Amino acid sequence: MSEPSPAVAAAIEGELRLLDPEVRVSADLLASLLHPGFREIGTSGRLWTRETIIAAFTAADAPRPGPLTASRMRGEQLCADLVHLTFDTESKGLRSHRSSLWRLTGAGWRLYFHQATPFIDDPFAEV
Repeated sequence: MSEPSPAVAAAIEGELRLLDPEVRVSADLLASLLHPGFREIGTSGRLWTRETIIAAFTAADAPRPGPLTASRMRGEQLCADLVHLTFDTESKGLRSHRSSLWRLTGAGWRLYFHQATPFIDDPFAEV
């Protein structure tokens, strides 16, 4: 397997930072990684904006998930300023397929769109 392009590597680095519990509780760190136009469809089906997800993650009473483990992360640079990542996560027994779009801005690569879909073991799933 070849090394990812610099764009894909930057998107992967950003995605892994977003899984870090210390980043997830810092409004400044989250804001530095999320595009101003960020949108997410969460595992519950809820629609999130940049502002609502930062507020939810950093609230004093926000639930703190256990460590998030990422696997099968792959990326493809779709054009000069857009990278698509797919990967799976697991935390406390909840497993999700994830898809992210990262856009290049003047400030660097920022997460533009994210979707998470819960799943259970599927013997026919693509490996």
